[in-house]
Amino acid sequence: MLGVKSFHSAQSTLAGIEFVAMLKKGQIKKNMIGALSPTEQFYALAA
Repeated sequence: MLGVKSFHSAQSTLAGIEFVAMLKKGQIKKNMIGALSPTEQFYALAA
């Protein structure tokens, strides 16, 4: 494996992997009033 060239790239990649794992486990909350959408939850993890 070649790895990543910057910390930001590694952080974004790991956040994406974690987000997909959460989707598979059903841990993403349904879109309710005041709740974050799955996209907003992903960006909250990546931040």
